[in-house]
Amino acid sequence: MLQPLLHDLVSTVMAPASALSDADGQIRPAGVQGLFCADRRVLSQARLLVDGREPESIGYAPGAAGQARFVSLTRWLGDPTTDPTVRIERSRELSPFGMGEQVEIVSTASSPVTATVTVELACDFAAVEAVKSGRSGTPVPAGEAGDGRLTWHADTTRVTVTGHGAHATAGDGARLRWEVSLPPRGRATLRWELAVEDPTAVVVPPNATLEWSPPHVTAGDRRVTRLLDQSLEDLRSLRLAEPGEPGDAFLAAGAPWFLTLFGRDSIWAARMLLPLGTRLAAGTLRVLARRQGRRLDPDSGEAPGKIMHELRRDAFDLDDKGGRLPAAYYGTIDATPLWISLLHDAWRWGLPDSEVRALLPNLQAALGWLADHADPDGDGFLEYIDSSGRGLANQGWKDSGDSVRFHDGRQAEPPIALAEVQGYAHQAALHGAALLDAFDLPGGDRWRDYAGALAERFRAAFWVDGPHGPFPALALDRDKRPVNSLTSNIGHLLGTGLLSREESAQVAGLLAAPGMAEAFGLRTMSSEEGGFSPLSYHCGSVWPHDTAIVIAGLAREGFDEQATTLAEGLLAAAESFGYRLPELFAGDARDLVGRPVAYPAACRPQAWSAAAAVVIAHAAAGLYPDVPAGRVELRPLSGAPLGALAAGLRVADAEVEVRVDHDGAATVKGLPAGLRLEEAVTPSSPRP
Repeated sequence: MLQPLLHDLVSTVMAPASALSDADGQIRPAGVQGLFCADRRVLSQARLLVDGREPESIGYAPGAAGQARFVSLTRWLGDPTTDPTVRIERSRELSPFGMGEQVEIVSTASSPVTATVTVELACDFAAVEAVKSGRSGTPVPAGEAGDGRLTWHADTTRVTVTGHGAHATAGDGARLRWEVSLPPRGRATLRWELAVEDPTAVVVPPNATLEWSPPHVTAGDRRVTRLLDQSLEDLRSLRLAEPGEPGDAFLAAGAPWFLTLFGRDSIWAARMLLPLGTRLAAGTLRVLARRQGRRLDPDSGEAPGKIMHELRRDAFDLDDKGGRLPAAYYGTIDATPLWISLLHDAWRWGLPDSEVRALLPNLQAALGWLADHADPDGDGFLEYIDSSGRGLANQGWKDSGDSVRFHDGRQAEPPIALAEVQGYAHQAALHGAALLDAFDLPGGDRWRDYAGALAERFRAAFWVDGPHGPFPALALDRDKRPVNSLTSNIGHLLGTGLLSREESAQVAGLLAAPGMAEAFGLRTMSSEEGGFSPLSYHCGSVWPHDTAIVIAGLAREGFDEQATTLAEGLLAAAESFGYRLPELFAGDARDLVGRPVAYPAACRPQAWSAAAAVVIAHAAAGLYPDVPAGRVELRPLSGAPLGALAAGLRVADAEVEVRVDHDGAATVKGLPAGLRLEEAVTPSSPRP
């Protein structure tokens, strides 16, 4: 069966709950529409009727986190004039385990108005993976609890709907009904609420205190602030914690399919938000450390020291071809080195030594996985293969089954060694060595030697020739042949230290060439490759987080022009998507389509897509702290491409203001005591 489309639906989220409706606010019993909570659909219909008819929609607008407002008309009511005189204002607000709606009937008519308002309700308790695969559950009859209340039960989950002042009808045709009488120019307010009791949920809302500080950004390019405002609201709606540990928050990957802990996604989102504080990173690190692998299990992919990929309530059916992930799944090749680098980067941004020290045993275990389990064939590269036959065939961030392709479009056979993963491992080894040295633990020299040897092996095995010069291949296949397609993966190598200055310049130039950068951001695969399609999930689309990671690497290495080009593409896309960047969108050329084309099954909001806004603002400000060393570097993007900018970032739990004027000159105020400012020198390198 086909996966339901998402791009035209309105998504309202307050994790672990998410509601998907049509643009008129109606939740219809079709496709993916409904209210989901902790991997179950707890409401499959919520259809508002006035006198048995659906109001006519005229617009909707998202509000703060977890809120949306829909406006419609009932033109058969009120005065018989050209102008409508009765409108319906439907305000939706989600809580982590529930949803409430306020329905206001507003009349400007000169005569009284009477109407019968009903809300038709249904619940099927369908598992989220079933809905994702195009299936649905069997509706469960509602029970009546009195006083305008209806209930549904499944296993340990209980759903209760309360209609204040409503008459409730139970059974298969569950509904709430109100009789409304309005005087001339009158108004009536109706309200109904849904609450979920779910003691077996594996994710819960965190403490109320937000883990990051608003960055207080102003910019000459107003798109930056609009994108930040919407993105931070979306990120606030994606916060989660584990039961029993509400103080350790992490970000769910995205709505509606991934409102849970995802190792790679949660790590990257926390890493991108480090300029706003270290508390989110600390919570993410601790949550994943508690679930760090302890044994070898080919079915789940678990191994000692390995960081997990995905957490679910129950085993998760990937598709109708037998793919099935266990509830706790470890099938990821990159989450472990990324966890190491998140710990290191949080330390550099000011995570207290006591919190870092508590995680050092987990750091040593993660390095142990890197040494003992990440390279099963002993060729010196990190590689993966799904030995269970039921898990993910590809276990990097491009985890679709067809994402690793040669230049001619052929798919590579596993085991697969991805290019960017070697960069992550190189950086993790250096980061791990720095932490071991700083906390008087042995092994630093071993990991520096590991990084140096890996860089030499990578240089010899991955670099291939292409029509525009040499470049790193996407991967090595099972026969150690370079998978010779040009992809965005190589952009993740920037800033990892794996490349020389000349190699970085070559990569930067290729990423900024039209085949990669002529869309609204960075394409996942060059348009010159045989496997390219602008609507391929991983072979030609644009992923905002992918583009943001490359922007950060380009900016850090001094390739400001290329970073600016990609940032401009994302800002243009954000404007088109109402400043809520989706998981991905089509990789069509900008001069061909004028505005980005939606990928029809993209999740929105998505944590690392929203976090891309922080990456853009941070790259423009150019503040790079090293709190343990007592220094802060300042190197904003040259030429102030976003116009004059002011950003209140957070270093060592203190607000630090960076100002960049129209000419690109930068100043800093509010550095904590003990930190000295160093103006970073742009690294000299050949032009791409």
